[in-house]
Amino acid sequence: MGKGNQPALIPLAPRTSRAIDAAVGERTDGPLLARADGSRLDRHAAGRIERRLARRAGIDKHISPHSLRHAAITAALDAGCSLRDVQDFARHADPRQTRRYDRARDALDRNPTYIVATYLAGATGAR
Repeated sequence: MGKGNQPALIPLAPRTSRAIDAAVGERTDGPLLARADGSRLDRHAAGRIERRLARRAGIDKHISPHSLRHAAITAALDAGCSLRDVQDFARHADPRQTRRYDRARDALDRNPTYIVATYLAGATGAR
C-alpha cells in the first residue's frame, strides 16, 4: 500500500524476491516483517533496525528509510534510467519531485555550459 492507502504494484528483482521468499518460509498469512512476538513491525521499529545494521556495517551517516529511498532513486538516475521511469519507480505524482533528486547529482559536470564547451573544444580541436 502506498500513500493514502493506494494499492501499489511494485516489481521485484529476482534477488529481492528470493530474499522475501526466504523470510516468508512456509507461512501463508501474517506480516512479512514481524517483531519477536509476531506482531507487525511499524515504521519506527524498521528505522531502528536500519540504524542498527548501518552501525554494524560501520556506516557513520544518518540512515533512515527515506535515506535508503533517496539512495535508490539516485542510483536509478545514475544508472541512466529516464526521469519518467524513475518518477514511476518513486511513485511521484509530480515530475518536479523527482527532479529534486536529479538536481543534486553531479550538477557541475552535467551542466550544459561544460558539456557544450567540451563539445566545441572537440569540434575545433581547441583545448
